[in-house]
Amino acid sequence: MSRLRIFAEGQPAQPLLDTDDHARIAAELGQVGVRFERWATDAAIEPGAAPETVIAAYRSDIDRLMQSEGYQAVDVISLKPDHPDKAQLRQKFLNEHTHSEDEVRFFVAGRGLFTLHVADKVYEVLCTQGDLIGVPDGTPHWFDMSEQPYFVAIRLFTNKEGWVANFTGSDIAGRFARLDA
Repeated sequence: MSRLRIFAEGQPAQPLLDTDDHARIAAELGQVGVRFERWATDAAIEPGAAPETVIAAYRSDIDRLMQSEGYQAVDVISLKPDHPDKAQLRQKFLNEHTHSEDEVRFFVAGRGLFTLHVADKVYEVLCTQGDLIGVPDGTPHWFDMSEQPYFVAIRLFTNKEGWVANFTGSDIAGRFARLDA
């Protein structure tokens, strides 16, 4: 189940808001420019599925976003607990960073934790199957897939080479919760 917790940046143990109501999540995130949608996930897709199969299952939604937002490329990332590089891949995005383009991710299966640092608040967004999140370019954030990752996600890009993480050097991510297995 999707979940949003909002914290004051200096109070990682005391949420100002904790909700699993999808409409409320979308409204709260929308106020800070973050897209949050729910897509139907009728296709039974598991980690390890061929990227072409995943993209084909959601082609109409992908095309809609590509046309309306100008995205130029799409790919699929898929991880499960037996992935040999899971620890290295997890560590890569646990520190606060930004991108020069939007980070758009649709969770076909599984889950992941996006944490956004906007002004003086921290928005912890647990994305689960069916959630699409669009983090605007320049927004400080970090991502956790847990020590035992299990997800399939479609990513959309404006730059055909994909996005590059620009780390802020802040230690704020280490003060907030990680995604439990």
